[in-house]
Amino acid sequence: MNIQQIQYLLAVAENKHFEKAAEKCFVTQSTLSTMISKFEEEFEIKVFNRKKKPVELTKEGEILIEQLKLIQKELAQLKEISNEIKGNIKGELSIAVIPTIAPFLLPHFLQSFASRFPELKIKVREQTTEEIVRQIKSRELDIGILSLPINDNDLVEHALYNEPFVYYDASNQNTEHQKASIKQLNLNNLCLLEEGHCMRTQIMELCDLHKKTVNNKLNFEYKAGSIDSLLRFVNANKASTLLPHLSAIDLTKKEQNFVSTFEKPIPFRSVGIVVHQHFVKFNVLNNLKSKILQSVIPLLPEQNFKGEQLSPV
Repeated sequence: MNIQQIQYLLAVAENKHFEKAAEKCFVTQSTLSTMISKFEEEFEIKVFNRKKKPVELTKEGEILIEQLKLIQKELAQLKEISNEIKGNIKGELSIAVIPTIAPFLLPHFLQSFASRFPELKIKVREQTTEEIVRQIKSRELDIGILSLPINDNDLVEHALYNEPFVYYDASNQNTEHQKASIKQLNLNNLCLLEEGHCMRTQIMELCDLHKKTVNNKLNFEYKAGSIDSLLRFVNANKASTLLPHLSAIDLTKKEQNFVSTFEKPIPFRSVGIVVHQHFVKFNVLNNLKSKILQSVIPLLPEQNFKGEQLSPV
């Protein structure tokens, strides 16, 4: 068995067609078919049922293909280790960030970070915590930036910073900059993000909303999909919500008057990076952590405050 055979077998399994697989691998169909036949002879197992159109995997072939996918991932990792040792950082890096962090963090560091690795193709997208964890564990994703802790044995967590929450009440201008208290919040006009966002769960736990009966003054319910749409709705209906500190930095002067910081204990979330336990791009990871901290720490209040850390789940 050799690396080319693995490539050819996986190509046929994916395309379910020998000719299309050969085109994808830039070889003739005859070459591809011969190499696969040699593999089948070596292991004395038929991987494909060639009589079916499109080509189908045999039961034994299904087991082998799953194992070959794992081998392919390990080979890719071996190449990454080699590049890391030589300081030759290139290829692709996939990063996913949860939606309540991405728009307020990425603009501060992404361009500077990307310029550090001109031969590295960086792909960034927004995803929920659940999707980030799933894709890192399946090795479809390199790095996740989200709220910690995750507490998964397959993942390694790297804490970055603690981000406090602020109270935003569009029905009350806080021109005297009074402190807000979790115990005294008006829950009857509190608006949250839709299910699936860890920030919604965090705020519900913080305010004990699972245990309380809230008589919302609005005669309809709105669950926003982003902080931007949440804020627009809150402003239009003179409602209230909780916001992460970084999301409140660029508010208009009028909106800033609706913001109150919390008295101690200050609710906050811990933002960090998660990678797979076998992640090997340490040079990239260390540079990413450094760039984020350099850009974000000056924007945050002192980091030694004592408060209530909100769990992401």
